[in-house]
Amino acid sequence: MVEANPPIKTREIRLRGPLAPEHDIDAALAWLHNARGVLHTEKLNDHTLRLSYNLQRVCLTALETALSEVGFHLDNSLLIRLKRALYHYTEENERSRMGLTHTICAQGCATKIFAHRYTQIEHGCRDPRPEHLREYR
Repeated sequence: MVEANPPIKTREIRLRGPLAPEHDIDAALAWLHNARGVLHTEKLNDHTLRLSYNLQRVCLTALETALSEVGFHLDNSLLIRLKRALYHYTEENERSRMGLTHTICAQGCATKIFAHRYTQIEHGCRDPRPEHLREYR
């Protein structure tokens, strides 16, 4: 069941430092900016970002799992873990009330969420051969 006014959640994600240049807060913002369901991202300080997302399309658990798979280190202090557990529980309940499936990604969560960004960036994994020659046997 899809609601006319989708539930928009605004959460903060804290990263653990010191951060490598490829895994700093600006890189996390770039990853999350084009992610499926993410509406707005902003940098609060060197270790914290705030994002708004559509709960019908993505949940905080999936976003955090995807960031971890890409190589970002989430803050695991006691208070942050308690907040995350509360957010995960409430979002899971809201999504089940809406009739949406449970979206815990065992693996490959980053690929699912960041698929659009992954296809847009240049990397060395693209095969220049035409499609019909790639499967030639």
